[in-house]
Amino acid sequence: SSMSPTVALPPRPRRPFFLGTWKDDIKIDQEAVQAYIGGEFAPNAGAHSGRDWGAFDIQKEVIDLCPTECMWMDGKELKIDNKECTRCMHCINVMPRALRIGDDRGVSILAGAKAPILDGAQMGTLVVPFIKAEAPYTEIKENVIEPIWDWWMEEGKNRERLGELMKRQGLQRLIEELGVDPDPRMVQEPRSNPYVFWKEDEVEGGWDRDINEFRKYHQR
Repeated sequence: SSMSPTVALPPRPRRPFFLGTWKDDIKIDQEAVQAYIGGEFAPNAGAHSGRDWGAFDIQKEVIDLCPTECMWMDGKELKIDNKECTRCMHCINVMPRALRIGDDRGVSILAGAKAPILDGAQMGTLVVPFIKAEAPYTEIKENVIEPIWDWWMEEGKNRERLGELMKRQGLQRLIEELGVDPDPRMVQEPRSNPYVFWKEDEVEGGWDRDINEFRKYHQR
């Protein structure tokens, strides 16, 4: 799938469903990196060329602005710890002739963003970290969109958007409807709720176990 270099995580509050991403490493042209450092190539594709901003400083303008600090210079070579990259796209936008997205491309799927008047803006939740986006997009339609539609039409209240349904019934319910495994990337922060909810098949003996037998091993 093709993807604009500027499509990345920042649009998340604006209710996107698909965000272009990639799984492999960012491609680095070290000669082009040196061309930017030497002033042969204009940073930001010349977008800020109306004034004299001074010489391009890769440390200040790229490396120090990396949100996860996953970039550094090793001598004359630019290095990237790709597993820490959050796809913010800043380095690629500043040096598009030196850095390119990887070749194993697809999309991340987010759902549930909206801006209700009473509760304030609600960010989208990452429900599918990576899926290929190749025509005719059967996997996306059958494994993601249609299950979400079915769940929302069956369980959603009058005038209730998907994000409100997710908030009311919980992310776990949506994950069950999609049939996907929970992933740490789906949550923004560790939960603060101390309660653990078990399903009957996860409890030895189920809900119908003998209470007297249980109390033999759990005395009050």
